[in-house]
Amino acid sequence: MEEWNQTTTGFFLLGLFPPTKSGLLLFLLVVLMFLIAFFGNSTMILLIWMDHHLHTPMYFLLSQLSLMDLIYICSTVPKMTTNYLTGDNSISLVSCGFQSFCFVLIAGGEGLLLASMAFDRYVAICRPLHYPVLMSKKMCLLLISGTWVSSSINSVFHTAYALCMPYCKSRTINHFFCDIPAMVPLACMDTWAYEYTVFFSTNIFLLVPFLGIMASYVRVLYAVHKMRSSQGKKKAFTTCSTHLTVVTFYYVPFVYTYLRPPTLRSPEDDKNLAVFYTIITPMLNPIIYSLRNKEVLGAFQRFLGRSSSQKE
Repeated sequence: MEEWNQTTTGFFLLGLFPPTKSGLLLFLLVVLMFLIAFFGNSTMILLIWMDHHLHTPMYFLLSQLSLMDLIYICSTVPKMTTNYLTGDNSISLVSCGFQSFCFVLIAGGEGLLLASMAFDRYVAICRPLHYPVLMSKKMCLLLISGTWVSSSINSVFHTAYALCMPYCKSRTINHFFCDIPAMVPLACMDTWAYEYTVFFSTNIFLLVPFLGIMASYVRVLYAVHKMRSSQGKKKAFTTCSTHLTVVTFYYVPFVYTYLRPPTLRSPEDDKNLAVFYTIITPMLNPIIYSLRNKEVLGAFQRFLGRSSSQKE
Protein backbone atom coordinates (compact mmCIF):
# COMPACT_ATOMS: atom_id res chain seq x y z
CA MET A 1 0.00 0.00 0.00
CA GLU A 2 1.20 3.53 -0.79
CA GLU A 3 2.32 5.81 2.02
CA TRP A 4 -0.03 8.49 3.16
CA ASN A 5 0.98 11.75 1.54
CA GLN A 6 0.61 14.16 4.46
CA THR A 7 3.43 16.54 3.48
CA THR A 8 2.01 17.68 0.16
CA THR A 9 0.83 21.27 0.32
CA GLY A 10 -1.44 21.26 -2.69
CA PHE A 11 -3.51 19.34 -5.20
CA PHE A 12 -3.72 18.73 -8.93
CA LEU A 13 -6.82 19.50 -10.99
CA LEU A 14 -7.58 17.28 -13.96
CA GLY A 15 -9.41 20.14 -15.62
CA LEU A 16 -12.30 20.23 -18.03
CA PHE A 17 -10.82 20.09 -21.52
CA PRO A 18 -8.96 17.27 -23.29
CA PRO A 19 -5.65 18.22 -24.99
CA THR A 20 -7.20 18.09 -28.46
CA LYS A 21 -8.51 20.53 -31.06
CA SER A 22 -12.06 20.06 -29.77
CA GLY A 23 -10.75 20.73 -26.26
CA LEU A 24 -9.19 23.98 -27.49
CA LEU A 25 -12.47 25.06 -29.07
CA LEU A 26 -14.33 24.33 -25.82
CA PHE A 27 -11.69 26.25 -23.92
CA LEU A 28 -12.11 29.30 -26.16
CA LEU A 29 -15.88 29.05 -25.78
CA VAL A 30 -15.58 29.06 -21.99
CA VAL A 31 -13.25 32.08 -22.14
CA LEU A 32 -15.82 33.89 -24.28
CA MET A 33 -18.59 33.03 -21.80
CA PHE A 34 -16.38 34.23 -18.96
CA LEU A 35 -15.86 37.60 -20.65
CA ILE A 36 -19.59 37.98 -21.34
CA ALA A 37 -20.39 37.08 -17.73
CA PHE A 38 -17.71 39.39 -16.31
CA PHE A 39 -18.67 42.47 -18.31
CA GLY A 40 -22.40 41.74 -18.16
CA ASN A 41 -22.53 41.43 -14.39
CA SER A 42 -20.14 44.36 -13.88
CA THR A 43 -22.34 46.53 -16.10
CA MET A 44 -25.46 45.45 -14.21
CA ILE A 45 -23.92 46.42 -10.86
CA LEU A 46 -22.73 49.75 -12.28
CA LEU A 47 -26.14 50.61 -13.76
CA ILE A 48 -28.02 49.80 -10.58
CA TRP A 49 -25.54 51.81 -8.52
CA MET A 50 -25.58 54.88 -10.80
CA ASP A 51 -29.21 55.13 -11.93
CA HIS A 52 -31.64 56.33 -9.25
CA HIS A 53 -34.55 54.80 -11.16
CA LEU A 54 -33.17 51.40 -10.21
CA HIS A 55 -32.81 52.16 -6.50
CA THR A 56 -35.58 49.77 -5.52
CA PRO A 57 -35.59 46.52 -3.50
CA MET A 58 -35.86 44.34 -6.62
CA TYR A 59 -32.80 45.86 -8.27
CA PHE A 60 -30.86 45.99 -5.03
CA LEU A 61 -31.33 42.23 -4.79
CA LEU A 62 -30.44 41.89 -8.47
CA SER A 63 -27.17 43.76 -7.88
CA GLN A 64 -26.30 41.23 -5.19
CA LEU A 65 -27.02 38.41 -7.65
CA SER A 66 -24.61 39.98 -10.15
CA LEU A 67 -21.98 40.35 -7.42
CA MET A 68 -22.33 36.67 -6.51
CA ASP A 69 -22.05 35.64 -10.15
CA LEU A 70 -18.86 37.68 -10.46
CA ILE A 71 -17.36 35.88 -7.47
CA TYR A 72 -18.47 32.56 -8.98
CA ILE A 73 -16.67 32.96 -12.27
CA CYS A 74 -13.63 34.82 -10.93
CA SER A 75 -12.88 32.14 -8.34
CA THR A 76 -12.88 29.25 -10.83
CA VAL A 77 -12.39 30.22 -14.48
CA PRO A 78 -9.10 32.24 -14.25
CA LYS A 79 -7.29 29.39 -12.47
CA MET A 80 -8.72 26.86 -14.92
CA THR A 81 -7.53 29.07 -17.80
CA THR A 82 -4.04 29.42 -16.35
CA ASN A 83 -3.73 25.69 -15.81
CA TYR A 84 -4.82 24.92 -19.36
CA LEU A 85 -2.48 27.45 -20.99
CA THR A 86 0.58 26.57 -18.91
CA GLY A 87 -0.01 22.84 -18.66
CA ASP A 88 0.58 23.07 -14.91
CA ASN A 89 -2.48 21.63 -13.16
CA SER A 90 -1.22 22.16 -9.63
CA ILE A 91 -3.08 24.32 -7.13
CA SER A 92 -1.77 25.33 -3.73
CA LEU A 93 -3.57 24.46 -0.52
CA VAL A 94 -4.41 28.14 0.06
CA SER A 95 -5.81 28.59 -3.45
CA CYS A 96 -7.77 25.37 -3.15
CA GLY A 97 -9.24 26.52 0.17
CA PHE A 98 -10.10 29.89 -1.37
CA GLN A 99 -11.90 28.22 -4.28
CA SER A 100 -13.81 25.90 -1.97
CA PHE A 101 -14.81 28.74 0.33
CA CYS A 102 -16.01 30.96 -2.52
CA PHE A 103 -17.88 28.15 -4.21
CA VAL A 104 -19.77 27.00 -1.09
CA LEU A 105 -20.37 30.63 -0.07
CA ILE A 106 -21.96 31.59 -3.38
CA ALA A 107 -23.73 28.26 -3.89
CA GLY A 108 -25.65 28.68 -0.64
CA GLY A 109 -25.90 32.45 -0.85
CA GLU A 110 -27.34 32.50 -4.36
CA GLY A 111 -29.92 29.90 -3.41
CA LEU A 112 -31.15 32.07 -0.53
CA LEU A 113 -30.92 35.24 -2.63
CA LEU A 114 -33.11 33.81 -5.40
CA ALA A 115 -35.65 32.94 -2.71
CA SER A 116 -35.52 36.55 -1.47
CA MET A 117 -36.10 37.79 -5.01
CA ALA A 118 -39.09 35.47 -5.33
CA PHE A 119 -40.44 36.83 -2.03
CA ASP A 120 -40.04 40.36 -3.37
CA ARG A 121 -42.10 39.55 -6.47
CA TYR A 122 -44.69 37.71 -4.37
CA VAL A 123 -45.23 40.75 -2.15
CA ALA A 124 -45.23 43.18 -5.10
CA ILE A 125 -47.91 41.22 -6.98
CA CYS A 126 -49.97 39.57 -4.24
CA ARG A 127 -49.62 42.19 -1.46
CA PRO A 128 -48.99 45.47 -3.31
CA LEU A 129 -50.44 47.68 -0.55
CA HIS A 130 -48.09 46.13 2.01
CA TYR A 131 -45.03 46.26 -0.25
CA PRO A 132 -43.48 49.47 1.24
CA VAL A 133 -43.57 47.86 4.68
CA LEU A 134 -42.74 44.23 3.89
CA MET A 135 -39.94 45.18 1.47
CA SER A 136 -38.57 48.25 3.16
CA LYS A 137 -34.91 49.23 3.00
CA LYS A 138 -34.39 47.69 6.43
CA MET A 139 -35.98 44.41 5.32
CA CYS A 140 -33.78 44.30 2.21
CA LEU A 141 -30.67 44.79 4.31
CA LEU A 142 -31.80 42.04 6.68
CA LEU A 143 -32.39 39.64 3.78
CA ILE A 144 -29.02 40.41 2.22
CA SER A 145 -27.03 40.33 5.45
CA GLY A 146 -28.78 37.12 6.52
CA THR A 147 -27.92 35.54 3.19
CA TRP A 148 -24.23 36.47 3.34
CA VAL A 149 -23.77 35.64 7.03
CA SER A 150 -25.51 32.24 6.98
CA SER A 151 -23.82 31.13 3.78
CA SER A 152 -20.43 32.33 5.10
CA ILE A 153 -20.80 30.25 8.27
CA ASN A 154 -21.77 27.22 6.21
CA SER A 155 -18.83 27.78 3.86
CA VAL A 156 -16.28 28.17 6.67
CA PHE A 157 -17.39 24.87 8.20
CA HIS A 158 -17.20 22.87 4.96
CA THR A 159 -13.92 24.43 3.82
CA ALA A 160 -12.22 23.90 7.17
CA TYR A 161 -13.33 20.27 7.24
CA ALA A 162 -12.10 19.64 3.68
CA LEU A 163 -8.68 21.16 4.33
CA CYS A 164 -8.22 19.31 7.62
CA MET A 165 -9.00 15.86 6.20
CA PRO A 166 -5.97 13.57 5.84
CA TYR A 167 -5.33 12.79 2.18
CA CYS A 168 -3.53 9.68 0.96
CA LYS A 169 -2.38 8.19 -2.32
CA SER A 170 -3.33 10.60 -5.12
CA ARG A 171 -4.03 14.26 -4.58
CA THR A 172 -5.47 14.61 -8.06
CA ILE A 173 -8.95 16.13 -8.02
CA ASN A 174 -11.09 15.05 -10.95
CA HIS A 175 -12.61 18.49 -11.47
CA PHE A 176 -11.75 21.92 -12.84
CA PHE A 177 -11.87 23.55 -9.40
CA CYS A 178 -11.63 22.43 -5.77
CA ASP A 179 -15.15 21.09 -5.37
CA ILE A 180 -15.35 19.51 -1.91
CA PRO A 181 -17.40 16.42 -2.95
CA ALA A 182 -14.66 15.71 -5.51
CA MET A 183 -12.03 15.97 -2.74
CA VAL A 184 -13.80 13.70 -0.24
CA PRO A 185 -13.01 10.39 -2.07
CA LEU A 186 -9.30 11.18 -1.70
CA ALA A 187 -9.46 11.27 2.10
CA CYS A 188 -7.87 8.57 4.27
CA MET A 189 -10.84 8.37 6.60
CA ASP A 190 -14.47 7.35 6.74
CA THR A 191 -16.46 10.34 5.47
CA TRP A 192 -20.01 8.97 5.66
CA ALA A 193 -20.96 11.41 8.46
CA TYR A 194 -19.66 14.38 6.48
CA GLU A 195 -21.51 13.25 3.36
CA TYR A 196 -24.73 13.41 5.37
CA THR A 197 -23.75 16.94 6.39
CA VAL A 198 -23.36 17.89 2.72
CA PHE A 199 -26.77 16.38 2.02
CA PHE A 200 -28.27 18.38 4.91
CA SER A 201 -26.66 21.64 3.77
CA THR A 202 -27.87 21.09 0.22
CA ASN A 203 -31.42 20.68 1.47
CA ILE A 204 -31.25 23.80 3.65
CA PHE A 205 -29.57 26.14 1.16
CA LEU A 206 -30.89 24.78 -2.13
CA LEU A 207 -33.85 22.43 -1.97
CA VAL A 208 -35.89 24.29 0.68
CA PRO A 209 -35.49 27.69 -1.06
CA PHE A 210 -36.31 26.05 -4.39
CA LEU A 211 -39.53 24.57 -3.03
CA GLY A 212 -40.38 27.93 -1.45
CA ILE A 213 -39.86 29.68 -4.78
CA MET A 214 -42.08 27.21 -6.59
CA ALA A 215 -44.82 27.58 -3.97
CA SER A 216 -44.67 31.38 -4.09
CA TYR A 217 -44.88 31.46 -7.87
CA VAL A 218 -47.90 29.19 -7.93
CA ARG A 219 -49.60 31.86 -5.83
CA VAL A 220 -48.15 34.65 -7.97
CA LEU A 221 -49.29 33.12 -11.26
CA TYR A 222 -52.77 32.68 -9.80
CA ALA A 223 -52.81 36.36 -8.83
CA VAL A 224 -51.56 37.37 -12.28
CA HIS A 225 -54.33 35.33 -13.89
CA LYS A 226 -56.94 37.26 -11.92
CA MET A 227 -55.57 40.69 -12.88
CA ARG A 228 -57.92 42.83 -14.93
CA SER A 229 -55.31 45.07 -16.52
CA SER A 230 -53.76 43.35 -19.54
CA GLN A 231 -50.71 45.62 -19.35
CA GLY A 232 -50.16 44.87 -15.66
CA LYS A 233 -50.71 41.17 -16.30
CA LYS A 234 -48.14 41.17 -19.10
CA LYS A 235 -45.55 43.02 -17.02
CA ALA A 236 -46.03 40.73 -14.00
CA PHE A 237 -45.90 37.61 -16.15
CA THR A 238 -42.68 38.79 -17.85
CA THR A 239 -41.04 39.46 -14.49
CA CYS A 240 -42.08 36.08 -13.10
CA SER A 241 -41.05 34.12 -16.18
CA THR A 242 -37.66 35.87 -16.21
CA HIS A 243 -36.97 34.93 -12.60
CA LEU A 244 -38.21 31.37 -13.09
CA THR A 245 -35.86 30.96 -16.07
CA VAL A 246 -32.88 31.93 -13.89
CA VAL A 247 -34.09 29.69 -11.06
CA THR A 248 -34.41 26.70 -13.40
CA PHE A 249 -30.93 27.12 -14.89
CA TYR A 250 -29.40 27.43 -11.43
CA TYR A 251 -31.26 25.00 -9.20
CA VAL A 252 -31.97 22.02 -11.43
CA PRO A 253 -28.36 20.97 -12.21
CA PHE A 254 -27.26 21.90 -8.69
CA VAL A 255 -29.92 19.86 -6.92
CA TYR A 256 -29.47 16.97 -9.34
CA THR A 257 -25.72 16.95 -8.67
CA TYR A 258 -25.71 17.13 -4.88
CA LEU A 259 -28.87 15.23 -3.95
CA ARG A 260 -28.09 12.11 -5.93
CA PRO A 261 -26.77 9.14 -3.92
CA PRO A 262 -22.96 8.86 -4.18
CA THR A 263 -23.34 5.51 -5.95
CA LEU A 264 -25.16 7.21 -8.84
CA ARG A 265 -22.68 10.06 -9.25
CA SER A 266 -19.73 10.17 -11.61
CA PRO A 267 -16.89 12.73 -11.74
CA GLU A 268 -17.46 13.46 -15.43
CA ASP A 269 -21.17 14.14 -14.93
CA ASP A 270 -20.42 16.39 -11.95
CA LYS A 271 -17.88 18.39 -13.96
CA ASN A 272 -20.24 18.86 -16.88
CA LEU A 273 -23.14 19.89 -14.66
CA ALA A 274 -20.88 22.29 -12.75
CA VAL A 275 -20.39 24.24 -15.98
CA PHE A 276 -24.07 25.23 -15.82
CA TYR A 277 -24.08 26.87 -12.41
CA THR A 278 -20.50 28.21 -12.38
CA ILE A 279 -20.20 29.54 -15.94
CA ILE A 280 -23.37 29.39 -18.05
CA THR A 281 -25.83 30.73 -15.46
CA PRO A 282 -23.59 33.71 -14.46
CA MET A 283 -23.35 34.53 -18.16
CA LEU A 284 -27.09 34.25 -18.81
CA ASN A 285 -28.34 36.13 -15.74
CA PRO A 286 -27.41 39.68 -16.86
CA ILE A 287 -28.55 38.91 -20.41
CA ILE A 288 -31.94 37.61 -19.29
CA TYR A 289 -32.55 40.38 -16.77
CA SER A 290 -31.47 43.15 -19.18
CA LEU A 291 -33.03 42.07 -22.46
CA ARG A 292 -36.40 41.32 -20.83
CA ASN A 293 -36.43 44.39 -18.59
CA LYS A 294 -37.36 47.80 -20.00
CA GLU A 295 -36.15 49.64 -16.90
CA VAL A 296 -32.65 48.16 -17.18
CA LEU A 297 -32.55 48.91 -20.91
CA GLY A 298 -33.68 52.45 -20.17
CA ALA A 299 -30.94 52.85 -17.56
CA PHE A 300 -28.39 51.59 -20.07
CA GLN A 301 -29.58 54.07 -22.69
CA ARG A 302 -29.38 56.92 -20.17
CA PHE A 303 -25.88 55.81 -19.24
CA LEU A 304 -24.82 55.83 -22.90
CA GLY A 305 -26.45 59.24 -23.33
CA ARG A 306 -24.52 60.69 -20.42
CA SER A 307 -21.27 59.16 -21.67
CA SER A 308 -21.71 60.60 -25.17
CA SER A 309 -22.65 64.06 -23.84
CA GLN A 310 -19.57 64.14 -21.62
CA LYS A 311 -17.33 63.32 -24.60
CA GLU A 312 -18.83 66.20 -26.56
